[in-house]
Amino acid sequence: MQTSHRTIFLSTILAMVLASGVAAGQNSGVASGYPVPKDDLTSQEQKGKGLYKRYCIGCHGLKGDGNGENAPYIDPKPRDFTLAQFKCRSTPTGTLPLDSDLISSMERGLRGSNMPSWLPLSGENRQDLLAYIRTFSPRWKTEKPGTPITIPPEPEVTAEHLKAGQALFQKLECWKCHGTEGRGDGPSAPTLTDSKDRPIVPYDFTEGHKFKCGVTDQDLYRIFMTGLDGTPMPSFADNVKPDEAWDLVFYLRTLQPMHTKEKAIAKQIGLKPINPEAAPAAAPQQQEQQPPQQQQPPPQQQQQQQQPPRHAR
Repeated sequence: MQTSHRTIFLSTILAMVLASGVAAGQNSGVASGYPVPKDDLTSQEQKGKGLYKRYCIGCHGLKGDGNGENAPYIDPKPRDFTLAQFKCRSTPTGTLPLDSDLISSMERGLRGSNMPSWLPLSGENRQDLLAYIRTFSPRWKTEKPGTPITIPPEPEVTAEHLKAGQALFQKLECWKCHGTEGRGDGPSAPTLTDSKDRPIVPYDFTEGHKFKCGVTDQDLYRIFMTGLDGTPMPSFADNVKPDEAWDLVFYLRTLQPMHTKEKAIAKQIGLKPINPEAAPAAAPQQQEQQPPQQQQPPPQQQQQQQQPPRHAR
């Protein structure tokens, strides 16, 4: 009989403990300072949330603000998803990226950072993860992704293109951040900060062939014309003509350590690093356009005066 009473008593105590635990659990989101879990997530977002908590939360944080427990030890800092501001995009600066842009970043990873490639995840997993990441910023509900820029066909590499690219490199003052030899040691480099006033280092072209947002000439072209949002790297879409951007691509290839066609041509023509104190050289294309302009038919009187010298040649 005593055993029966003791069993009932212990069962009652256990039930009370469990009940209080459930109540505490229901309020833990507020009491701990963490956001209350979202109840309006779609099935895809719920699956993405599970993947996020497993693979991403350590760096990007519970709130997606880039303040995960690993963040203090990471340089550059993790992306703040609440801003919906991304470096690698095919869309104009200041606009939201396409889903394919973000999926490419997941697959490729970001060189020079702690962001690895997530190719081991299935395509469905990456789509689920992206769906959940979009829940961190209201921009995804009020804005649409920008229209991708158009990349013109890549021309043949020539000495004229390299010289024109070098002239642009100096005219646009790329050397102030990246240095005259592309080593990331320009005079402005120590002062650069990201959109959150955190120190950031400019890209060193002499380190290798991979860029933060890809490896191809088209990837480098895209960076020029869209910029890297959240960093000091601007978009040059308003300063450089679409065809001229290829000149800059070709010139920057000469600064890299690999043996490339651009590097071979640069050596052949004796292309030297720019001199910031000298005036930028005129683009070769502009120089080549001058002779045809001089050969336009002059007024009749001038033409008659110029006839004898032509016949005398």
